[in-house]
Amino acid sequence: MKKRSALLIVDLQNDFCPSGALAVPDGDSIIPVLNRYIDFFSKKNFPVFASRDWHPEKTKHFKEFGGKWPRHCIQNTRGAEIHPDLKLPKDTIILSKGMNPEEDSYSVFQAVDSNGENLFTLLNSLGVEELYVGGLAIDYCVKASVLDALKNGFRVKLLMDAIKGVNEQDSEKSVEEMIRFGAEKVTFQKLFQK
Repeated sequence: MKKRSALLIVDLQNDFCPSGALAVPDGDSIIPVLNRYIDFFSKKNFPVFASRDWHPEKTKHFKEFGGKWPRHCIQNTRGAEIHPDLKLPKDTIILSKGMNPEEDSYSVFQAVDSNGENLFTLLNSLGVEELYVGGLAIDYCVKASVLDALKNGFRVKLLMDAIKGVNEQDSEKSVEEMIRFGAEKVTFQKLFQK
């Protein structure tokens, strides 16, 4: 593992977990292994980023306003909260996306932190060259974020034991696409068994 590495956890929110408004099947099953990654990165003093959908009440993203999706992850609701079992360190950089009611935002590269800084700027300021990416969902926000990371010149390790998708077939195709563009498949055991 390189010194200039960071962990990126995509959208591990209540609404994307079982019983949520837009649940990914077994979405919460990846939390224990994500917590292992978090613990490892924290002990190495590597940055940890966590993204969240942070939608306004009215947005073109939702079906009722012409979009594709049911209402989910509305700002300051329980559904938009990061899942309580995810053990994020206090210095986790939270990135919010989907706040513009006029556009869809799938990629974490469209997100900003509490100071309005985007992920690309933050990674560069921290000297990060390599991202370890897990979270939800493989076939949407994980894929969009990984492809943007690769386009922006970052190396990407795709955490195969810490991602879940909405649809199995679409997820498999999405993983193939991410690998084709340069992502590398890894697991916790493979990375840290040495």
